[in-house]
Amino acid sequence: MFSSIYQAAVIQMNSQKELEVNFDQANNLIEQAVDQGAKLVGLPENFAFLGGLSMRMEQADEIAEQVPTFLSETAKEFGVYLVGGSYPVPAANGKVLNHATLYGPEGQELAAYNKIHLFDVELSKDEAYRESDYVEPGQTNPTAFKNETVGNWGLSVCYDLRFPELYRRLVDAGAEILSVPSAFTYTTGQDHWKPLLRARAIENASYVFAPAQTGMHGKNRKTWGHSMIVDPWGKVIADAGTEPGVAMAEINPDKIREVRSQIPSLQHRRF
Repeated sequence: MFSSIYQAAVIQMNSQKELEVNFDQANNLIEQAVDQGAKLVGLPENFAFLGGLSMRMEQADEIAEQVPTFLSETAKEFGVYLVGGSYPVPAANGKVLNHATLYGPEGQELAAYNKIHLFDVELSKDEAYRESDYVEPGQTNPTAFKNETVGNWGLSVCYDLRFPELYRRLVDAGAEILSVPSAFTYTTGQDHWKPLLRARAIENASYVFAPAQTGMHGKNRKTWGHSMIVDPWGKVIADAGTEPGVAMAEINPDKIREVRSQIPSLQHRRF
């Protein structure tokens, strides 16, 4: 387990279809977080491009070429660990992968994960999503990155949040902080976002780190916002509200030890 307390920041964005505009927004918010003392900063799902699923697939080559350069250069410029949200990467079958990454302060990619659970839902006759029409699910191996400076991170993306078995496997692999970059819908976010984040924190005695999208993206898509950091006791210690911006909180290894000692449920498991 890491030994030092540090400040972490979740970035809340209102991403649209223009890569350069989104890069500028992300860069400005990362700079704000670093100026406030953040050692680790996280971007939301599809931070670089949030158009329709078909458009993401059509522009995936360009996005996948530009985003790693942006993340590497930005992490190095500010000397921070950077959770790169997620972005589309072309897959072999003509679809894309919803690809999440973690970069180090020297600009190196430290870990990568492809979203496993795809958002195929019909919330109403006017609001439905079929992520699997364009996105290929990743392999079911959990992605946990161990680091003595910022702790052990487990990577996931958005809809993964509804599948607790993934997070239990991440904790089994050593994770202490669970990353959930998201673009949660406004419809589901109202009732499910905060309870799910708190549940994943409580049942795994881990921090949950959840940068998110907010507001309208084009004419038809609205995201919930409320990027959060939740501590291992389940307390929300940072909430970005509904506007683009930065929310920060302290990541403390002693809090993880304390909670896992007080309620050693991870040791009491029967399954």
